[in-house]
Amino acid sequence: MLNSNVLVINRSYLPIHVTTVRRAFSLLYQGVARALDEDYQTFDFETWVATDAEAEETIGTSSGPMRVPRVIVLNSFDRVPKRQVRFSRVNIYARDKFTCQYCGIRHPRLGLNLDHVVPRALGGRSSWENVVSSCVDCNRRKGGRTPEQAGVRLRRRPVKPRWTPLVNLVVSNVRYKEWQPFLRIIANSSYGNTSVAE
Repeated sequence: MLNSNVLVINRSYLPIHVTTVRRAFSLLYQGVARALDEDYQTFDFETWVATDAEAEETIGTSSGPMRVPRVIVLNSFDRVPKRQVRFSRVNIYARDKFTCQYCGIRHPRLGLNLDHVVPRALGGRSSWENVVSSCVDCNRRKGGRTPEQAGVRLRRRPVKPRWTPLVNLVVSNVRYKEWQPFLRIIANSSYGNTSVAE
C-alpha cells in the first residue's frame, strides 16, 4: 500500500506528478502539501490523520488506522508542469504502457526493469531511443547482447515521447476514482496534448 500511487497537483489543480503513498505522507507531514478528499476539501497532516479511518484504504500505524490519500495539493507550487518529458524509469514504463517490449506482456511496475537495446558495453547510450521496458525473464535471456544476437524481437522501436506522461494516465487503466476530475482536465485541454519542440 505504501508504494501505491498518489496524484500530485499544483495549486491550480493541474496534475504534475505521480508519487507513492509513502512520499505523500512525508510531504503532508512536512507541511509541503495538503491531502484532498473527494469533496475537494484539503487537510494538513494532523487533520488528515483525524479523518474517517473507516475509509476503504488505510494503513496501520501505532496509533490506529490512517486513511490513504489518493490526491495531494502542493502548497506553494503554482507553475504549469514542464512540457519536456524527463528521461526516467517511470516515464519509460509509462511510454511502454508497463509492457515488456520483448514478450509483449504487461507487468506490474515491480516486475519490470530497463533494458538497453544496444548494451552499454557495446556503445549503447541511456536515451529514449535505446532504453525499453523489459520483464526480468526477457532481460535475463537477452543479457548483454543486441536483440539480434540474443534472438529476440523488439515489439516497437523506442522513441522519445511527444507528450507528458500524465496523458498516459488518461488512456491507461487509472485505478483511482479520485484522480478522474484532474485527468479530465488533461484530456480536455491542450495542456496535456502539447508537442515538445524538436
